[in-house]
Amino acid sequence: MSTQPPLRLPKRLLIANRGEIAIRVARTAREMGIATIGVYSESDAGAAHLAHVDDAEPLGNGGPSETYLSSDRLIAAARAARADAVHPGYGFLSENAAFARAVEGAGLLWIGAPPGAIEAMGGKLAARALMEEAGVPVVPGSPRGASDRELVEEARRIGFPVLVKASAGGGGKGMSRVERPEDLPAALDEGRRLAQAAFSDGTVYLERLLEGARHVEIQVFGDRLGGAAHLFERECSVQRRHQKIVEESPSPALDAALRDAMGTAAVAAARAVGYVGAGTVEFLLDASRRFYFLEMNTRLQVEHPITEATTGLDLVRAQIEIASGAPIPRAWTDGTLSQRGHAVELRLYAEDPVEFLPRSGRVHVWREPAGPGVRVDAGVAAGTSVGVEYDPLLAKLVVHAADRGAAIARARRALSEWIVLGVETNAALLAEVLEAPEFVSGAYSTDLVERIRSRAKEPDSESGPPDAAWIAAALALSSAASATSSARSGASTVSGAGADPWDDHSAWRAGA
Repeated sequence: MSTQPPLRLPKRLLIANRGEIAIRVARTAREMGIATIGVYSESDAGAAHLAHVDDAEPLGNGGPSETYLSSDRLIAAARAARADAVHPGYGFLSENAAFARAVEGAGLLWIGAPPGAIEAMGGKLAARALMEEAGVPVVPGSPRGASDRELVEEARRIGFPVLVKASAGGGGKGMSRVERPEDLPAALDEGRRLAQAAFSDGTVYLERLLEGARHVEIQVFGDRLGGAAHLFERECSVQRRHQKIVEESPSPALDAALRDAMGTAAVAAARAVGYVGAGTVEFLLDASRRFYFLEMNTRLQVEHPITEATTGLDLVRAQIEIASGAPIPRAWTDGTLSQRGHAVELRLYAEDPVEFLPRSGRVHVWREPAGPGVRVDAGVAAGTSVGVEYDPLLAKLVVHAADRGAAIARARRALSEWIVLGVETNAALLAEVLEAPEFVSGAYSTDLVERIRSRAKEPDSESGPPDAAWIAAALALSSAASATSSARSGASTVSGAGADPWDDHSAWRAGA
């Protein structure tokens, strides 16, 4: 790598996002000597992420569609701030090809996937066809453009139960399980209606429902020179409403041979679309250890920190350097890079832990866990108002230890020390997952949360709200928590960084 000319890194980076991901991107950019520019809507003027950037540009009044989802306002903000690059984070416009083209058309460096790759992988039906051409196995399903009659016949062929899925979106929107042929027409109509409302595209298709499957994804990178590599896997089978709440790496389901086969397939998928930057190829792994392409996320993932923990790499740094023209490091392709230890990520949501409905409120007490191998990426702090107009993710707890058993124990301890008052969260459900026999053994699938819920007992009749002594003790922490929050301005923190012998977040190009 020493023979490569010096990279021309951006000087001023606009982060087209908010919350913990804006803080995460800003942290690495500032370490690289890049000035950071945040953006905010009028109602977000006091948001925590603004304390972590060098400058900030207003996006004006209005909801998300008029601010963080407005390509015109974001480009105008970049010009006003004299930015020379844009990082989209994840969510919002991170997988919007039109925005990517607008950024490039404005003469700015786009630190994201190429617009063509975003489009190729944006529609699941087109992506399935592309993957089949590339030799990547896909879940048996229906062809493009099938009529309702043909879809019913296709469902009989692949076998019930089947899933009705939206071609244009994700997150479980427009998805439903169908057990019988006579129920399929109504499910197709409902799926089209929901898909049209959510994604402005009512196209739906069918996939075989793989009972007892696991959701395993592979982190991939591509460079501008045609290089591509994978950075191992993440197990993402703990889900509610088809969205992840707990991830871990390495996956307890994979051995070396299966890991290599899935990694090879993921790299083939990336090459098939000329991929550049960070992406994730998601697979379903069935009970017979056969894997099938599910979709490709053409952006950085929420769960990227567990890959950082087990590889010692900084994926945001890698994104910025590769976008600036750097090649994939040799260590990523010659077998030098390896997974070290085990990492678990828990997503803390502001939501009802039973019905999974978003909750709002003001965070009165926010006390994060600390200690070796504990990292918290947060977009809130004491005093933050939590609404329902944005994703309800409050923060991510990431733990890293020498092995899986130690990582689970550390996650339990850290979660038990996390104190949040003022807004309801899913902390109780996360604790249940960490104690579930299936999770502890590693023999679990995407129905784990349903299993936990099915055996949950009714609350004890004598139990009730926390006693007054506990509440008093918790509230006594609020002044200290607020003071800490003010001192760090609502920071996203990495607690105990450097104290963990397994936590070596060296430069992403280590070993190149």
